[in-house]
Amino acid sequence: MGTDRILLATDGTESALAATREAIEIAANRGATLHAIYVIEPPSDYDNDIIDREELEADLLATGTNVLEDVEAAAAAASVPIRTTIDDGRPGDVLLSYAKTEDVDLIVVGAYGDRSGVTYALLGSTADALVRESRCPVLVCPPTEE
Repeated sequence: MGTDRILLATDGTESALAATREAIEIAANRGATLHAIYVIEPPSDYDNDIIDREELEADLLATGTNVLEDVEAAAAAASVPIRTTIDDGRPGDVLLSYAKTEDVDLIVVGAYGDRSGVTYALLGSTADALVRESRCPVLVCPPTEE
């Protein structure tokens, strides 16, 4: 299997940090380009009634920018070429679309994202969607214990 383009889905969680380390190591060993993406999931209609949508989106954009800057720094330290993207939508759909459009060879993702509050109910849903629907291999990384 050729591995020229690796897609890393990241949200800054412990699982995503483990996925970042794996993706960078694989990219370095294979001479691949790393594509790192942070997906902002729009709030539900229910959420819109109890939060300031503009403030939430600004906070998520800032978080995504910081997360991707950390990934860029780690990739640069390993001499791995990287492209970063922030997008919005349902994470599974966005990642599958990106993987197809960019013809990626491997997707690397954390086993689960944010496990607090309302998102706890969505535990692992993005990784599950990728494993079930991706046309390329998916590496799912659990968080590592430091």
